[in-house]
Amino acid sequence: MLINYAGVFVVLVWGIIFPVILLWIQRLISPYHPTYAKNLTYECGLDTKGDTWIRFKISYFMYALVFLIFDVETVFLYPWAVLFKDLGLFGIIEMLIFVAILIIGFVYAWKEGALEWIA
Repeated sequence: MLINYAGVFVVLVWGIIFPVILLWIQRLISPYHPTYAKNLTYECGLDTKGDTWIRFKISYFMYALVFLIFDVETVFLYPWAVLFKDLGLFGIIEMLIFVAILIIGFVYAWKEGALEWIA
């Protein structure tokens, strides 16, 4: 039974060791000459004035999250479109249910104000 997981173990070990080796090699061959100008924070070429830790409105993050959720869910439409002819009536009904759930979620997000840019 454990032999079935040997490939997973090899990939896991390789996924840990390979980046460590690359970082070690990069540390050996990269020049490191810090100067005052290199250590300055760069923001559009201008030095920051005042407090740089400002609070953003939560609506910006909500807008981005709703976009991400709907964008990822539209990826599920591609396999359905590829197998559209093979799925038949069951596939059409199943996709209509999926799209209905998406529309309900969109309407809910709209009603809650998650899509309002300026609130």
